[in-house]
Amino acid sequence: MDTLQAILLGIVQGITEFLPVSSSGHLQIAKELLGVEIEENLTFDVTLHAATVLSTLVVLWSEVRRLVQGLFSRRFNAEQAYVLKIVLSMIPIGIVGFALKDRIDAMLGAPWILAVVGAMLLLTAALLAFAYYAKPRQKEDISYRDAFIIGIAQACAAMPGLSRSGSTIATGLLLGNKKAAVAQFSFLMVLAPILGETLLEIASGKLTAGVAAGPLLAGFAAAFVTGCLACRFMIETVKQGRLIWFALYCAVAGGICIISYCI
Repeated sequence: MDTLQAILLGIVQGITEFLPVSSSGHLQIAKELLGVEIEENLTFDVTLHAATVLSTLVVLWSEVRRLVQGLFSRRFNAEQAYVLKIVLSMIPIGIVGFALKDRIDAMLGAPWILAVVGAMLLLTAALLAFAYYAKPRQKEDISYRDAFIIGIAQACAAMPGLSRSGSTIATGLLLGNKKAAVAQFSFLMVLAPILGETLLEIASGKLTAGVAAGPLLAGFAAAFVTGCLACRFMIETVKQGRLIWFALYCAVAGGICIISYCI
């Protein structure tokens, strides 16, 4: 992998991690276009995820700091309740990660992966469109029940092509939660799973120096910068209710993937 390829993949990861268009699906598409077997470059993959985690912390730093400070209160408060909801939302993805990770990883290398990505992008489009047109009664706060259901949506998004942010945001909106609250919760709830997966990969000893330091740093920088921009953009987009444009994009991208596989 050269530096230009690393930068392009970093940009793809940084943008699609936050936009509801599936980062895993677009990385597979980018892999096909660039001829890079990114599932074999585990070190590079972990580096990109670390960059997007850092970008989330930077954009939502004031909220993260408030939550951390609230955890040390002796009385049960709103911050502790919010963190508990995040922990509750992590349970489904934790179960899927331990039970199905090897199967999902094997799927990424399958010859029919583009067909799977295409189908999941179409499902993402349908979910975003449904959330756009549905008008449920809005609640003041995300409940514990809603947090767990949103967590189930995140677990389902382990499928390549099914957008994590799209699934969690759309599910939260369909449950009647306010747009700004859902966007923030969606981005905060993914921090611990990504960090946990990164630490597990490091502890497994599978990381290798398959990618040179230059491309590795370039990919990290590209993913971090674009991640910061995409995170801010997505929060504002959800507030303004413009998810339908992403639904249209996912529908087109999904159709192209399926057609490409068939021909």
